[in-house]
Parts: sequence; C-alpha cells; structure tokens
Amino acid sequence: MEKLIAGKSIEVNEEGYLTKFAQWDKTVGEELAKEANIDLSDRHWEVLNYLQTEHKNEVALSIRRIGKSGIVDIKEFYALFPNAPLKTATKIAGIPKPASCI
Repeated sequence: MEKLIAGKSIEVNEEGYLTKFAQWDKTVGEELAKEANIDLSDRHWEVLNYLQTEHKNEVALSIRRIGKSGIVDIKEFYALFPNAPLKTATKIAGIPKPASCI
C-alpha cells in the first residue's frame, strides 16, 4: 500500500514500514521521526546510519547487538528512541521491522 510521506508516494506495509528502501531519503526519515514525536539530532542520525549499514550487510538486528555495537549503548538507545526503540528506529531508517520485534 502507498502512503504520502514528505510529499512522496512511498510503498509501506500494514505497519507503516517502508517496503522499498530505495524510496527512503533523509526527508522521509525526518517525516517518520515527526510521526514518532522524535526530533532528530546528529546522534540519532549516527544510530540510523549504523542500522542502515547493518541492514545492507544483512545483519539481523536486535537490542543486544546494538548495545554491543560500540555505536550506542542500550540506555542511550532507549533515550534516543523511547517506546519500542528498535521498532521506531528501524521504521525511521526505512528498513524492515527486525524479526526480533513482536
């Protein structure tokens, strides 16, 4: 199904996750962050870039893996993306919801 995000028609699934990563850009990420009531800082972008890189390398994402990444610890990850941090961060990053998320 399609959703209008940042003035663009974007393919999303029933949960609002992008189904075509190629449609993601920074303005789409910023709009998705606004929907989640998150004001993106440089620190947020560092974490989002890490998540996208891991996704491109086909690494399965989990809270534990992110905590051991050296990019962000779990406490800061929850502070940056409160309320389901992994689901929220991956949605903003334009990548599929991790299998580890319910």
